[in-house]
Amino acid sequence: MSAIADDHASIKAWFDTWSGYVASVDYDSARPMFAEDLVAFGTWMDIVEGREVVIEKQWKSIWGTINDFRFLTDTLQVRVSPDRLFAVAVLVWESTGFHDNGDSYPRPGRGTVCMRRAGVDASWMGIHTHLSLNRGVPQKSFGAPA
Repeated sequence: MSAIADDHASIKAWFDTWSGYVASVDYDSARPMFAEDLVAFGTWMDIVEGREVVIEKQWKSIWGTINDFRFLTDTLQVRVSPDRLFAVAVLVWESTGFHDNGDSYPRPGRGTVCMRRAGVDASWMGIHTHLSLNRGVPQKSFGAPA
């Protein structure tokens, strides 16, 4: 396999793993996938600095209120630096949101993640995320009815 194919496959696997953690609302398992100096923003969050702050202010306000989250990795576009230690990945995602009355609605969006790694055989580490909803999608999900 070529270096380009290897890098794309490793980044796809990274998103597949993160998808599972979002869907299962597993903050602890997702945490080590991101650098401590993570910086993020989203549809309704301004710039958030620091992995723990991102988890508290962004992830915890969303993950537990939606269902069926998954990155659509067939849409994945990747740009990797010549030394193969930095990458930018862009793709779309989907999930199910819930109105305050419990009715569900499709909750699609798109994301950009910048990532780095210590060496070409090392794991990717997210250093910046931008996940945003598509236009017209309700910005708040109230969680699945019990």
